[in-house]
Amino acid sequence: MFTGIVEELGEVTAVEQLAEASRFRLRGPVVTEGAKHGDSIAVNGVCLTVVETADGEFTADVMQETLNRSSLGALGAGSRVNLERPMALGGRLGGHLVQGHVDGTGEILSRTPSEHWELVKVALPAHLARYVVEKGSITVDGVSLTVVEAAADHFTISLIPTTLALTTLGIKQPGDPVNLEVDVLAKYVERLLAAGVDPLHAEEGQK
Repeated sequence: MFTGIVEELGEVTAVEQLAEASRFRLRGPVVTEGAKHGDSIAVNGVCLTVVETADGEFTADVMQETLNRSSLGALGAGSRVNLERPMALGGRLGGHLVQGHVDGTGEILSRTPSEHWELVKVALPAHLARYVVEKGSITVDGVSLTVVEAAADHFTISLIPTTLALTTLGIKQPGDPVNLEVDVLAKYVERLLAAGVDPLHAEEGQK
């Protein structure tokens, strides 16, 4: 489980094509400190398992399913990436609950700079639109953000200088793909309601 608060702006140092998979080597001295085989690290919002670490770098195998459902397949040596370690139990939840399970990809449509922030419009896949609401949370390339406007085919986010400077969202341009993860709580509520369960009174009905 992650919070969507990016710890480090890392870099892809190598990509090895395997049979129906790819092996990524990424540089991230902060997130690799104390990391070991089997640990999880979110890369642009995708939860990956560490294969090995050495000299501030780590490798991770990315299955074809992940390549198909995320924008990781477009990365190559030199690509910058957002990195985050899992949330520690008992720690502060700075963003919102993020699983690192990408629901789909969007595309940067436009960027409108302002004096103190930048408004970014992102294309929204039709199957995710019902989970995105104004003032709700969404994860874009692993960054926990608040939705400014929610439309049927797009949403907007407002980026502060810190986010622009410390994440890849500061360098993404119109036409670039981004990974999207919607609020998992919304998906659970939808599933319960579809099954005819009232989440607020579920326990009462079992008594």
